[in-house]
Amino acid sequence: MAVHVAGLVAVVAFYGVILLTGIFAARKSKKLEKKCTGRKSEVAIVGGRNINIVVGVFTMTATWVGGGYLMGTAEAVYLPTRGLVWASGPFAYLVNFILGGIFFAKPMRSKRYVTMLDPFQHRYGRLFTTAILIPSLLSDIFWVACILAGLGATMSIILDLSPVVSILISAAVSIIYTVLGGLYAVAYTDVIQLSFIFVSLWLCIPFMFLSPAVTDLSQTIHLNEVPLLFDVTSMLSALLILAAASSSKAQVSCFAAALFSFIMGIPSVIIGAAAASADWNQTEYGLPPPYERGEAGNVLPLALSYITPNWVSVLGIGSVAAAVMSSMDSALLSSASMFTQNIYKATLRKQASDRELQWVTRICVLLVGLAGTGLAFNKSSMLALMLLTTDLLYCIVTPQLVCVVHLRSANCYGAISGYTVALLLRVLSGEPALGIPPVILYPGWREEDGVITQYFAFRTLIAFISLAVVVLVSCLVELGFNHNVIPQSWDVLDVFKKKIEAEEDEKPTPLSHEGKNIVLNTALRPDGSSSDHKYQFRFSAESPLTKLWPCKKSVSW
Repeated sequence: MAVHVAGLVAVVAFYGVILLTGIFAARKSKKLEKKCTGRKSEVAIVGGRNINIVVGVFTMTATWVGGGYLMGTAEAVYLPTRGLVWASGPFAYLVNFILGGIFFAKPMRSKRYVTMLDPFQHRYGRLFTTAILIPSLLSDIFWVACILAGLGATMSIILDLSPVVSILISAAVSIIYTVLGGLYAVAYTDVIQLSFIFVSLWLCIPFMFLSPAVTDLSQTIHLNEVPLLFDVTSMLSALLILAAASSSKAQVSCFAAALFSFIMGIPSVIIGAAAASADWNQTEYGLPPPYERGEAGNVLPLALSYITPNWVSVLGIGSVAAAVMSSMDSALLSSASMFTQNIYKATLRKQASDRELQWVTRICVLLVGLAGTGLAFNKSSMLALMLLTTDLLYCIVTPQLVCVVHLRSANCYGAISGYTVALLLRVLSGEPALGIPPVILYPGWREEDGVITQYFAFRTLIAFISLAVVVLVSCLVELGFNHNVIPQSWDVLDVFKKKIEAEEDEKPTPLSHEGKNIVLNTALRPDGSSSDHKYQFRFSAESPLTKLWPCKKSVSW
């Protein structure tokens, strides 16, 4: 099979449009930096908090509608061992955007945070913030690898182009415009990318139904067992919440993105169902079907390539490429901004200039991009990679974010305990994608071909356990220190020492009245009008009037 020249030209033209849009956005970002009165390094991260609500909705949706989301959803529906109810991506995105809009958008935007780690920095300090950065950074790297691997597989199937070449070119384009334009480049390119994804994917659906190889979808779609609980993806690190012009606009962006992300997942569900019902012997692909060949992870590009006409499949590859870049740029900027603002600026170089911070952000974008690109060459399931990106955030970071934003009683001791328990339970639960065998077996587990699969939604259980540990340990430690059950010398993190000092600073300094006169000044007439004269009333500390004014102060008459 020769390289699909027309398709390759179309993809190159699309990449050119995206790159030019990113360069245009970079120029806009430079102009905004000149007008900015605050820190110019924050313009690249939160766009001067002036992102249009329409652009915000587009880019927030495009951030999460990536190649892994599209291909992983189709794979879940297609797999005989999974089925429709396991395609929880669209439902999870819907629920999480709504929850994020209700519980997190307003408090985080109103406090003008720059990154998701800012509340941890303010409450717990530098050490724990670094611990939270690690799973967030790994999640972004896994996400980049997931979407690039999806693109490489799609281009190799439809265009017969080497996956290595397609991954490298796509990663280079995304890294270049993200480094140049920051959040503005991410936002404006996302508008084009999401529009193309929507049109091209939905255009492929009628041709799926018209294909003679596809039979009645309702007769062949797999349902299988319903999970005991849905493991909901955490998506609370979106920079667009913090970049919105106001708290209300941040909430509206979340609610709108919830609807659009759900709609964008429907074509993948239909394509996966069509692939499950297709008679592959009537196509050039032939038998055995993709599942028996171990190619279930590539079922979306395979269905586009062999069930639809050539020009339709080219549109499909364009949609996947657009989805890849729209998600990759946000992941790169998110990781780079968290490291720059919460680690480099807060710990390593507190006196760093704006120019230095901008270059650190660019270098971090490059390094995260290279790490994700290298991992993309790993031959893994799209569904497995997509789940790995959510595991760390959902099990470890989400409970911590709930506590730090909404629970004033949470302290660093409880946060460390919850973090440790969640990490330990997650490792002991095993991960087939990484070859980690489970030590804890949950209800409903099965062993197939020597691999144990946990059908119980243990990630949700771990998240709730971590949340309970944070609350319980925080309360117990606070009671212990407040009632002197635990010596103050054991407060190695200075959590309660700082709290006591802060409370003492807020108290008024008492005056020693013995042997002193108290002076009250006023510059008002008895009728309330202003006066140029000041009247002083002196009385001794033994006077009954001292009970009314226990300290020196100005009063109005």
